[in-house]
Amino acid sequence: MNKPQNHTVTCHACSLNVICVPQSLTPEEIDLVDSKVQRGRAVQRNKHVFEDGQQFTSLYAVRSGAIKAYSVDQNGEEQVIGFYLPGELFGLDAIHNDAYVCSAKALETSAVCELPYAQVTELSAKIHNLQAHMYKTLSKEINTDQQFHRLLSKKTAEERISTFLQNLSERYQRRKLSPTSFRLPMSRTDIGNYLGLAVETVSRVFTRLQQNGILKVDGKELQILDLGKLCDIAHSEGCEFRS
Repeated sequence: MNKPQNHTVTCHACSLNVICVPQSLTPEEIDLVDSKVQRGRAVQRNKHVFEDGQQFTSLYAVRSGAIKAYSVDQNGEEQVIGFYLPGELFGLDAIHNDAYVCSAKALETSAVCELPYAQVTELSAKIHNLQAHMYKTLSKEINTDQQFHRLLSKKTAEERISTFLQNLSERYQRRKLSPTSFRLPMSRTDIGNYLGLAVETVSRVFTRLQQNGILKVDGKELQILDLGKLCDIAHSEGCEFRS
């Protein structure tokens, strides 16, 4: 189980700053941002960072572990909205109405950095590149949501899962980790919920991808043996590994 990193690590020293801190900032600007960050809050598995309807006060960045965002409908059914990995920001969708519109729960023991929104706004007015970074992050969230809806409406179960795994591969690569060998922090049930598939369907597709020599799965440990074929199944236009 992952353990939160030492709380004294600054934004300068953090290995994830290439993801969540704009690289165009000067050392002085990074120090200014660093002074506002409340870092290293430990969140135990299945514990919440925030819950739906709670007053919005802060944005968050995953420092270690993984976070699941989800909502619950009127019938008490859970709908997984997204998964967040180290270096990724979450809570952005709460800005427009001053309340969190979903709940965020740790999938495993995690650590998060808290960015009080009032101070983020104040800094953004002073640091142009930080403001641009926030706009870019918001735009990416919108684009990801649009791609997700296209994924659910047009693709088969195998295409959905292949696209999901390719997306995880790219995100791990951005963290300078292996794009072909990583741990799935989420359950098969959560994957199915997110992709609109029954858990039995998810298991069958994983089995089929293994039988075809594309994946090797051992519990939560996953190895992509043929990333090119995975990209082909996902019909990913931008994948450099497509055959």
